[in-house]
Amino acid sequence: MIKIWGRRSSFNVQKVLWLAGELGLAHEHIPAGGSFGRLDEPSFRALNLHGRVPVLQDGDLAVWESQAILRYLAARYGQDRFWSDDPAARAPIDGWMDWSQTALQPDFLNGVFWGYYRTPEAQRDWPAIRKSIGRCSRHFRLLDSVLATRPFLGGDRLSLADIPAGTALYRYFELDIERPDVPNVVAWYRRLQERPAFRAHVMVPFDELRGRLDY
Repeated sequence: MIKIWGRRSSFNVQKVLWLAGELGLAHEHIPAGGSFGRLDEPSFRALNLHGRVPVLQDGDLAVWESQAILRYLAARYGQDRFWSDDPAARAPIDGWMDWSQTALQPDFLNGVFWGYYRTPEAQRDWPAIRKSIGRCSRHFRLLDSVLATRPFLGGDRLSLADIPAGTALYRYFELDIERPDVPNVVAWYRRLQERPAFRAHVMVPFDELRGRLDY
């Protein structure tokens, strides 16, 4: 039985749970992190010496870092559905995954979601928040231009290209912030909302995180 460690309101854990749901993988979800604790237990540190979630256990194998877990699950269980065996077909998928982690996620999750939603109002750095919102607007306009020609970032079907960026959509559209007009991103979001695994694992209320800087 596969085990997935982490709290359901964690952005990076949601990526993993979403893909596991898309793959139809039977798994045990073990709450960890935040109020659940467990990250400093020796048994958990034996799985991930960094003491972070998510962590995937598959038999004797432990995989940490969300992007590494996504690639492992897709390669091990996806039968070429989400991440091609062909390096040339896989390269643009990897590009979108890495772009999401190095550009979109820092500006949205760290700059906007943390800076605005998770920071108590009195402590918010509004000049920094506005800059992050502006950068996110540019990112989503870029996505909008790409999605004008295809239904998913990787082409005609859902792939690993969609999961890291797509995980941000629920929070992005739920926050009371300024957003650009991005009809193709909205249409992409609606397509993702039609998927049971996305609704179950990404569209998770995050009220518990409002004004909380700790995990």
